[in-house]
Amino acid sequence: MKVVEKFVSINGEGTRAGELAVFVRFQGCNLRCSYCDTMWANEADCPYTEESPEEILEYIRKTGIKNVTLTGGEPLLQKDIDRLIGLILSEDELRVEIETNGAVDLAPFTNLPAQAGAGRQEDDATARRVRPVFTMDYKLPSSGWEAAMKPENFRLLTKEDTVKFVAGSREDLARAKELIDQWRLTGICHVYFSPVFGKIEPVEIVDFMIENKLNEARMQIQMHKVIWDPNARGV
Repeated sequence: MKVVEKFVSINGEGTRAGELAVFVRFQGCNLRCSYCDTMWANEADCPYTEESPEEILEYIRKTGIKNVTLTGGEPLLQKDIDRLIGLILSEDELRVEIETNGAVDLAPFTNLPAQAGAGRQEDDATARRVRPVFTMDYKLPSSGWEAAMKPENFRLLTKEDTVKFVAGSREDLARAKELIDQWRLTGICHVYFSPVFGKIEPVEIVDFMIENKLNEARMQIQMHKVIWDPNARGV
C-alpha cells in the first residue's frame, strides 16, 4: 500500500472533530478537484513508502489512539484496502473512518470480513462482518468533478456516515440543497457544509442555511487550518 504519511493529530472536521485520531494518508486519486488541499499526495511522482496492511496496523496499535482516519488521495483505490479495514476493525475499540471522494463505489466496502491480525491466533474473526464509517465528499460544480460522482452511494449510507459538501459559491450551495432534498440526506446520515478555503465566507453558508431552513445540516470550519498553517502537512 502506498503510504505518504502517518501521524497523530486531531480530527479537524466531521462528527469527531476535536478528538484525537491517527491518520494514514495514501498516494493517488482519480480526481483533481480545483480546491484540493492535498494535491501533492495525488501526484504520480509523490514519494511514498510501500507498507503492508499488517505493518500499518502495527503502527496504529503503537499510537494508542482509537480513532483511525484513512485518507488520501483516495484511500479506496489502494490495493488491499479491504484487508486493512478488516484488520483494524478486528481490534478492540478501534474505529475507522474512510474519507472518500464520492467517485468510488462504496458497495464493496460495506460488508467486509474481519481479519485476524498479525501475531494473533486465527479464530472465528473472519466469520464476523465489519463496516467502516464513511465521510463522503460529494463534489459540487465549482470542483469541476461533479460528473464523476456516484449518487447511488447515497443509498448505502447510514446514520453513522457523513456527506460533506465543500462549497465555493452560491451555485454550489443551491446544488447541495437539491441533493439534500432529493435524497432526504438529513434523515439518513450526517450532512456538513464546509467552505472552500479563501473562496467563500462561512457567513454566506450560514445565511443560506437560515434562508432555506436546512434543519439537521451543519456548517463546519476545518479546525486544523485554524490551529496550524493551512498548508501544513502532518497535522
